[in-house]
Amino acid sequence: MIRGVRCLLPLVLLATGACFATREDVQALHADVQSLRADNARSDSARRAALDRVVTSMNIVRDSLGLLSARVFKMQGDVRGDLYNVGQQLLQIQQLTGQSQQRVQELRAALEARQSDMQSSNAQLGAPAPGAAGTTAVPPTSTGATTPSSASPSTRPGATTTPAPAGGATPGPNQLFQISLEQLRRGSPGAARTGLQTLLQQYPTSDLVPDAEFYLGEAYHQEGNAAGADSAYAAVVSNYPTSPRAPTALYKRALGMEEKGNVVGARGLLNDLVTRYPRSDEAALAKERLRTLK
Repeated sequence: MIRGVRCLLPLVLLATGACFATREDVQALHADVQSLRADNARSDSARRAALDRVVTSMNIVRDSLGLLSARVFKMQGDVRGDLYNVGQQLLQIQQLTGQSQQRVQELRAALEARQSDMQSSNAQLGAPAPGAAGTTAVPPTSTGATTPSSASPSTRPGATTTPAPAGGATPGPNQLFQISLEQLRRGSPGAARTGLQTLLQQYPTSDLVPDAEFYLGEAYHQEGNAAGADSAYAAVVSNYPTSPRAPTALYKRALGMEEKGNVVGARGLLNDLVTRYPRSDEAALAKERLRTLK
């Protein structure tokens, strides 16, 4: 009996030691798990803090973009307002310039009318034309001949306008131009066109030819003749490219193309206008038109 107990004692001690070893391992494992959890918690905290900093930075960037967008939107509004004001000022300047030109044309037409009346009176009386120094009137002979008068200033070499025919049968270029403009403003484009065509035919060297050609296009436009208007505007641009009417005529051609639905042609003419006349008022209008043309 005692010998059996002695034999079992080593086995019991071995089993007890094994139990103690397993418990220590469990405790070590538990400590490792706790350490790992602590490390993970610290890592999560660090990542959360970094994420919070990123979110804060993104919010700051978003706010900055919002402010920048508001400023850009306000700037666009200001620019549009400035462009509108500039356009209004250009229209006012054009109106004032047009009034000045109209006044000059009225004065020139009045002078032509007075000169025509004086020539008619002199022709009836047989007197020389005004300005012929040292000549005296000669009574008409039995055949009705009169003494030739001195050449008027408009017939001298280098004159810019062609004189009206003797006797005042046909108005001068300024009279024709003024009468045609009045007819155009009254809504009679046919009468205006006739007067302007007469001016172009009888006074081809007049300094009013570019203006007459331009307003001929305006008369055609009022009549609804788009082809005639485009042809007249094109003649101004091709024949008188340095005339102040040239950029306006080119802009009118572009508008006519746009009205017909030819967007490509209109865009080409507007780009040509900006290139050829970059400092003109019409170039600024063309640039604005190009932004909205679709």
